[in-house]
Amino acid sequence: MQQETSTSAGLMNRFEVTKRIVGMLKAEEAVIGGIGNTNFDLWATGQRPQNFYMLGSMGLAFPIALGVALAQPERNVVALEGDGSLLMQVGCLATIAMVAPTNLKMIVFDNGMYQITGGQKAATGFGADLIAMARGAGLAECAWAADENDLEEKFARALATPGPFLIGVPTDGKKAVATTDRDPPRLRESFMRGIGAK
Repeated sequence: MQQETSTSAGLMNRFEVTKRIVGMLKAEEAVIGGIGNTNFDLWATGQRPQNFYMLGSMGLAFPIALGVALAQPERNVVALEGDGSLLMQVGCLATIAMVAPTNLKMIVFDNGMYQITGGQKAATGFGADLIAMARGAGLAECAWAADENDLEEKFARALATPGPFLIGVPTDGKKAVATTDRDPPRLRESFMRGIGAK
């Protein structure tokens, strides 16, 4: 994948990018949305039974997606996570690289802040590069998306090619356009039925 840095890439809108990503799904892919604005935007694109919306568990979107990918190797699993959450659980990148599930496709949205808690600057806002960390952890297929079209090209390749893949998306600071229903048991049950686990 093309190497880019978060600072040299253009800023994209997380909701618009999420709509593009969901619009490219064709085969009942499972989608795990990280906490806060990441899953709020996923929710606002239209609820799919194969979507799982994280509530209150920071940093677990990639690990949960890893579990789903291992349990259902025939299904592509897409994980959407924010930079602050990934920083909390950055060690999962080494585990993902080691286990290397070919059906796991990950997107990290990087706006350089903990937006949902008040916009405090995250380490990525001071220069920490999550894609460089992922590469150092052993993930060969990881890169920053330069713009929306580049993102679509990279994501299309990820869906069609054995992975795992990680795509970094530099995003602006706009807030989510909706809020996920806060009903964890219902969200869990819906997702389990959606992926045929219940």
